[in-house]
Amino acid sequence: MNTFKRDTSINVYLTFNGNCREAFDFYRSVFGGEFSQASTFEEMPPQEGMPPIKEEEKERIMHISLPISKETVLMGSDTGGEWTKDFKQGNNFSISVQTGTMAEAERIFRQLSMDGRVSMPMEKTFWGSYFGMLTDQFGINWMVSFDENTET
Repeated sequence: MNTFKRDTSINVYLTFNGNCREAFDFYRSVFGGEFSQASTFEEMPPQEGMPPIKEEEKERIMHISLPISKETVLMGSDTGGEWTKDFKQGNNFSISVQTGTMAEAERIFRQLSMDGRVSMPMEKTFWGSYFGMLTDQFGINWMVSFDENTET
């Protein structure tokens, strides 16, 4: 039985400790193309219950996307704040899953997190996605998202 979800995609998400811009400039020189999105932590709006961004972290990359093909996007960010202590080079990637519906995002997140560790529960974000992060029972990092503006 073929159960492929045609409106679900998987891409790699890389995390850096302050050198994301340098790395993505290098990847762009290798693969070509232009960044479809690039934003810094300074551009992030203040959030209730969150400390302000440290001055030395404001220019770090909050999110960057480099389309590689019609189906594939290389994405990344710098780590910052509370996440910095957990940074380990060599294990600094996640598999990013983009779904076509909120229900599918919930299902995938729930199943992947069984016997794993949720680092950010599924919730609506300031950038307009329904988003969560987890590490599965095998130690693989996942990001699951649904863009509320594109439900199919």
